[in-house]
Amino acid sequence: MEKMPYAEPFKIKTIENIKQTTKEERIKKIEEAGLNLFNIAAEDVYVDLLTDSGTGAMSDNQWAAIMQGDESYAGSKSFFLMKNTINELTGFKFVLPTHQGRAAENVLFSALIKEGNIVPGNSHFDTTKGHIEFRKAFAVDCTIDEAGDPEIDHPFKGNINLEKLEKTIEEAGAENVPCVIHTITCNSGGGQPVSMENIKAVSAICKKYNVPLIFDSARFAENAYFIKIREEGYADKTIKEIVKEMFSYGDGMTMSAKKDAIVNIGGFIAINDEKLYEACSTFNIMFEGYLTYGGMSGRDMAALAIGLKESTVYEYLHSRIEQVAYLGRRLEEEGIPVLKPFGGHAIFLDAKKFLPHIPQSQYPAQVLGIELYKEAGVRGVEIGTVLADRDPITRENRYPKLELLRLAIPRRVYTNNHMEMVVWGCKKVMENRDNLRGLEITYEAPIMRHFTAKFKSL
Repeated sequence: MEKMPYAEPFKIKTIENIKQTTKEERIKKIEEAGLNLFNIAAEDVYVDLLTDSGTGAMSDNQWAAIMQGDESYAGSKSFFLMKNTINELTGFKFVLPTHQGRAAENVLFSALIKEGNIVPGNSHFDTTKGHIEFRKAFAVDCTIDEAGDPEIDHPFKGNINLEKLEKTIEEAGAENVPCVIHTITCNSGGGQPVSMENIKAVSAICKKYNVPLIFDSARFAENAYFIKIREEGYADKTIKEIVKEMFSYGDGMTMSAKKDAIVNIGGFIAINDEKLYEACSTFNIMFEGYLTYGGMSGRDMAALAIGLKESTVYEYLHSRIEQVAYLGRRLEEEGIPVLKPFGGHAIFLDAKKFLPHIPQSQYPAQVLGIELYKEAGVRGVEIGTVLADRDPITRENRYPKLELLRLAIPRRVYTNNHMEMVVWGCKKVMENRDNLRGLEITYEAPIMRHFTAKFKSL
C-alpha cells in the first residue's frame, strides 16, 4: 500500500511579512554590529534561526487563553491552570513561575548552590554554567565521550557517562554536590536526547549519594519523542506517558517555557521538596514577583498551560522534528558538514570541518555565522569557543570538542522553502570558504560574553 505523503498538522491563519536586504546592506549591518549576530536588528534578518526560544507561533487555542488571562496579583486562575497542568504532566508538586528559564536557574541556584560546590551534568548550557560560575562553583561536564565526535551516529548523545558522574561525586564529596543537572535534550551537545535508561541510572546514582537530580527541561517533549522512536520498549507509549516516567526519576526541574511550551515568555521551577520550595519562594519573591505570578502575566501563564498540552502531542512533535531533519538531510546532500544524528530543535554545522584552516582560537563558528548572514540573510548562533567563555580561574579561553554553528528552527514558523534558502546560503559560503579568515575579540563581558562581544577580522 502506498504511504500517505506527509503534511504539517496545522493550517496557517496569520502571517508576518519579512523583508529582503541586499548583500551589500548586510555586510554594512554586520560590521556596524561588531560582527556579533546578536546585535543585528531582527528586521534585517530574512530567516532568523538565532534561537527557538520564544520565537514559536502560538496556536488559536493559546491566543484564546490569552484573552481569558486572569491578572489578579495573588491567586490568579491562570496560575492554577498552569500549576495543575504542570502537576499532571510532570508529577512535581510545588510550582514557582518565573519570567524565563535563566530566572528559574537564578532562583533555584540561589537556594541550592554555594561557593566551591561541584555541579555535574551533561554539557551545561550557557546560562546554567553562568549561574553556577557566578556563585564561584564549578560545572563539571560528564557527557558520554561519543558526544564529542560529530560523525558518530549514536541515538542518545546527550547521555551522562555514569562512571564520570560517580567519580566526580566521590572526589568532590557528596556533601559538596548540591545537585546533578540533566539537560533534556542536551543543547550544547547538538540538541541530542537522553535515553530513559540513562535517566534511570543517573537517578540511581543520585539516590545512592543523596544528591538531588534536577532536569533542565526546556526541550523535554522533544526528548520524549526521541525516546519513543529510538528506545526499545517505548514505541507504543504516548508522549505524555514517557514524560511522566522521565520526571518520576528526578527531584525537580527548571524550564524555559519559551521552547517546548511554545510561548513567547515564561518559565518555572517544579519540585517535590517542601523545604527547598520554601527556600526558593523567598528568592522568587525577591527576584521575580509574588508566588502566583513570578514575573509573568496571567495571560502568559494561561498560554503556557495550553502550550504544554499541545507540545506533548505526537503529531505536533513529529512535524516539528521532521522539519529539522529535512534541513539536515538537504545540507548533507549538498556536502555541508553537520553534526549527526540530527537534534530535536536545530541543525548544527561543524565549523572545524567547514573551515579547517581557521583555528579555534580565531572562532571559526562565529566566522561561519557571519558569512551565512552576509550571503543569505540567515542568522544562526555560535556554539563553540566564544560561548564556552574563559576558565573562571585561569581566564584562558576554553576550547570545546565541538565547534558549531547552531541553526535553531522556531516552532510552527517557517516552511521548507525557507529551509531551502538556508541550504542555498550554506552552499554560497562553502564556495568561498578558502578565502575566509578568523576573528579577534575586541570587547567581552566578564561572563556570558557571547551575547555582547565585539570582534574584528584578522
